Amino acid sequence: MLKNDLILRAARGEKTERTPVWLMRQAGRILPEYRAVRNSLSGFKELVETPELAAEVTIQPVDILGVDAAIIFSDILVIPEAMGLTYEMVEKKGPHFPKTVESKSDIDSLKVADPDDLSYVYEAIKITKKELDGRVPIIGFAGAPWTIFSYMIEGGGSKTFSKARRFLYTDPAMANQLLEMITSSTIGYLKKQVEAGANMLQIFDSWAGVLPPEHYTQFSLKYIAKICDAITDVPITVFAKGAWWALPEMANINCRTVGLDWNMNPHESRKVLPNKTLQGNLDPCALYGSNESIKEETRNMLEAFGDQPHIANLGHGVYPDTDPQKVKYFVDTVKELSAH
Repeated sequence: MLKNDLILRAARGEKTERTPVWLMRQAGRILPEYRAVRNSLSGFKELVETPELAAEVTIQPVDILGVDAAIIFSDILVIPEAMGLTYEMVEKKGPHFPKTVESKSDIDSLKVADPDDLSYVYEAIKITKKELDGRVPIIGFAGAPWTIFSYMIEGGGSKTFSKARRFLYTDPAMANQLLEMITSSTIGYLKKQVEAGANMLQIFDSWAGVLPPEHYTQFSLKYIAKICDAITDVPITVFAKGAWWALPEMANINCRTVGLDWNMNPHESRKVLPNKTLQGNLDPCALYGSNESIKEETRNMLEAFGDQPHIANLGHGVYPDTDPQKVKYFVDTVKELSAH
């Protein structure tokens, strides 16, 4: 039994006694306790693939920051790896794929991921579930197919994602073939996360905002919808960074919650998504301000979402150089200001 199910009730559209709060990228990055674990290992990937340690850093923000949910410590790029395209995590630079997808033969050499190849993630969820003992729900996650596709084509982060976007114009059939494979891989993976004990799921479409609207509908939202249709036993949140123009279309997707980035207007978003719970959307840079300023910005955010179901969060992941005390102050302030 969950002792704190605020976030699940909010996701279902129920009224809650206060606004639940958690942060994207809360597991790690800002916490010295996380860095101590990370520094004892060869690197990020070893931490992701060691269930006991992944569980430990998943629980840290629940203990230290007082958030209302634990998001499993993992990475969206475990999916391309399970499909046959390995990645490296380069310190201070981010992910890098030594080999990228450039042709049909590259796609044909990949496979739809066998969910069992990612057993270390499910094991981490099971350990986390046991250790948490019902204190808060566990959020499982995956990258949206378009975002995963972008990394597989580009080989890493990019300002323009022009290689991935070029593919959509020059060979849409091949793009759809790879997106279908990523989608099937992701559905199997998320179902196993739920079996292992995830109480809700989030789909991260980090690079949604680089696509023109027509392409976003055709090459991203279509595949997100397939994932949401395939998994019906837990609430799903869709977070599509930068895709403010796609919010009306998200009204028709089988997700319970839509995450807003800090450029999206909660009041306007509510008009086009009257039947969804909204999540977000404080600017992560607001946490660099004074406590007085954080309190003011948090109050403004809560008022903008009004009294409809809302899950408080940042409009993107917490930045690594943010003071953990400021993050805790934000969490505490949401609890204080939203309590009825």
